Amino acid sequence: MLDKIALTLLIIGGLNWGSIGIFQFDLVGFIGGGQNGVISRIIYIVVALAAIWCISLLFRDTRDTIVSDRHVTNA
Repeated sequence: MLDKIALTLLIIGGLNWGSIGIFQFDLVGFIGGGQNGVISRIIYIVVALAAIWCISLLFRDTRDTIVSDRHVTNA
C-alpha cells in the first residue's frame, strides 16, 4: 500500500514538473500559496520523500511476490 501511495505522489510531482516545463506554471505553488508557502514546502517535502522511497523499488527482488489467486482449489 505504501508503494502505491509513494508512486502516486511521485506521479503528481512529475506532472507538476511537466507543467512547469511546458507552461511555466507551478500547480503546487499555486495551490500552496507560492513556492515559499508552508503548504507548498510540505507538499514538496512529501513528494521528495516519496521519490526516496521509490528508489527502493529499483532494488527489490520481486520474484518473492507470490499471487495467491493462482492457487485456487475447487471445494
